[in-house]
This record gives sequence, structure tokens and C-alpha cells, in this order.
Amino acid sequence: MKFLSSMLLAAAAAEAHYTFPRLVVNGQAEEKDWSVTRMTKNSQSKQGVENAASADIRCYTSQTAPSVAAVPAGAVVHYISTQQINHPGPTQYYLAKVPAGSSAAKFDGSGAVWFKIHTSMPAVDKNKQLTWPNQNAYTTVNATIPASTPQGDYLLRVENIALHLAMQANKAQFYLSCSQITVTGPGGGTPGPLVALPGAYKSSDPGILVNLNAIKPDAYQPPGPPVWSG
Repeated sequence: MKFLSSMLLAAAAAEAHYTFPRLVVNGQAEEKDWSVTRMTKNSQSKQGVENAASADIRCYTSQTAPSVAAVPAGAVVHYISTQQINHPGPTQYYLAKVPAGSSAAKFDGSGAVWFKIHTSMPAVDKNKQLTWPNQNAYTTVNATIPASTPQGDYLLRVENIALHLAMQANKAQFYLSCSQITVTGPGGGTPGPLVALPGAYKSSDPGILVNLNAIKPDAYQPPGPPVWSG
């Protein structure tokens, strides 16, 4: 009986978590899960990263993907989730330009190369509760690849920061994926500020260590650098 109860609890916990295995570009999803999106270490467990200083905060990669997606600058992107995104918290998108001599299929994303292109903010519903875009949906919020993003190979990173337990230190949960992409024209911009992951976040950041029941929507401070919109 104890074994069965443990199995049921484990199954329920897994259903409460999620991964983002498939990128969608202008309405077109990648061919299959983990084909241009790198398989994450939690592909089976669905458990998020809790240590904001861990190397797993970058891409949580267990293996690189076999393909690279062509993504035009100005494209609208989102991810398909394996379960409902049922935890409250922001969804953020980053890009990292692959340095010369490497490729989207090989670059590990190290160094101060990441810039943020989107973050979602909460609103208040009729019950005066904080609500988040696409919470309880099976897709992440849409983000736009800025039209002035320079051409070349990139890693595209999505993260949903689950804040339901974030009033306790190191209890925010990061659900994330990285996809291998090549951005095509027109370019011409200078993205920034550039940050390193890990490095851009601290566990004590007000957007990571936060009591959602004690803040107003416009008081939430998402972690990381400001958004670069091109």
C-alpha cells in the first residue's frame, strides 16, 4: 500500500510540472519533440531547476538537438508544453549569438552572450488574484524575434519561473529549454545588455524570492537584464 501511495504521489507531482520540447515559429512547429530543441535533463521527471546559480539554469541540456531551425528576424515564436503551465510566474525569452568558430548545434551558451527579448507580466483577475499570460495553457506566451537581430546562429532560450513556493529561498522553479536556430535577415541591430547564465540571477533577486500574495502586479520585478526589442 505504501508503495502504491508513493507511486501515485510521484505521478501527481510529475503531472504538476512540464517541459518545452517543441519550438513553434510563425505557427509551424518543429518536426518532432527535441528535433531542434535540446533535450533537457528533466525530459522524464519534468522537475524544474531550483538553484539559480547552477549551470543547469542555462539550458538544462542532457544532449544537443540533431537539427537547426531557420528563423527569420521578426518571427513570432512560442513553445508547446508537455503539460499545462499551471504554476504562476513569468515567461521569459533569451537569445545567445553563437561565436565565430562554433555553431548552433555545438555551442554550450557559456559566457556573457545572452540578451533578453521578452518577459511576461502579471495582471489582476476579478477575484483580485494575480494571473499570468498563458497560465494553465499548453503553450508558452508568444515572443517576437526582434527584426533587427543580426543574422547568424543562435541559441533561443525560454523559461517559465514557477513562483508558487517562491516565498522560501531556493524554491522558485525554472522550467526551460534551448533551441538551435539560425536567424535570417534583415539584422543591423546591436543586442544588449549581454549577460551570462549562470550569473545573471541570484536566488535573492526580488523576482525569484517573492511572495506573490504580498505584491501588486506592477511591483513584480522579473529577474535578469532589461528586454532588448531591437
